[in-house]
Amino acid sequence: MNTLITICARGGSKGIPGKNIKLLNGLPLIAYSIATARQFQQAHDHVTIALSTDDAEILKVAADHGLSTDYLRPAELAGDLVGKIDTLADVLAHQERSAGKTFDYVLDLDVTSPLRNLQDLQAAWAIIEAQPEALNLFSVSPANRSPYFNMVERKENGYFAQVKQPDGALFTRQAAPKVYDLNASFYFYRREFFSRGCKGAITDRSLIYEVPHVCFDLDHQIDFEILALLIAHDKLDFKL
Repeated sequence: MNTLITICARGGSKGIPGKNIKLLNGLPLIAYSIATARQFQQAHDHVTIALSTDDAEILKVAADHGLSTDYLRPAELAGDLVGKIDTLADVLAHQERSAGKTFDYVLDLDVTSPLRNLQDLQAAWAIIEAQPEALNLFSVSPANRSPYFNMVERKENGYFAQVKQPDGALFTRQAAPKVYDLNASFYFYRREFFSRGCKGAITDRSLIYEVPHVCFDLDHQIDFEILALLIAHDKLDFKL
C-alpha cells in the first residue's frame, strides 16, 4: 500500500496570525504534526510525507524540522473560502506525477489539531482497512451537546425545538442517540474518494475513529494557552 501523508498549512491566518508556526511549548505548532507523520512513516513501508503551503516562512520552518518540498500551493487554493478537499486533491496529483505512482491512501494531519499519536493512527487505519467499501474515516470526540436534547433551532412555525426530533420523550442527554464532534485531527481517504470527485469529508460511506483521549482544535488564543499548560504540567491523558 502506498500512503501519502499530507500536512496542509496556509499562511494568512486571521484569527491567530501565524497560527501554523506559532510556538507551543518551545516548538512551532507544525512540528508536532511532522513528528507524528515521521513516526507513522517509520512504522510502515511506502509512506510519503507532503507539505502543502503557500507561505515562505512556513516552508522554512517545516524544512527546519525535516520536511522539505518542491511544491507550492497555487494562489487560487490559498484563500479563506477554499475547501480542504480541493487542496488535498492538488497536492495528491502533484505527488503522484512526481513519484510516478498512485497512492492508495491519503492521511491528512491537521496542523491545528495536534492531539493525536501513532497509536491513534494505527487503530484508525485498521478500522478503514477492515471495511474496503468505506471511502474515508475521520477522527471524532464525544459531543458535549446533542441535537436531540440540548441544541435547538427555529422551526417553520416560528417557535424553537430540538434540531433533531427524538423518537419519544428524552429527559437526559445520556438517553439520546450518541453523537460526535469532528475534532479535525486526522482523516484517512481511500484513493477512490478523490476519483469520485467528493467535495466534503462527510460522505455516504464514511467511518469514524473515536479518539480515546483529550483532543481539540486550536482556533483561539485561549486554546493555545490551555494546551500549553496541559503539556507543561504533564496533564495530558495520553502520550503525545
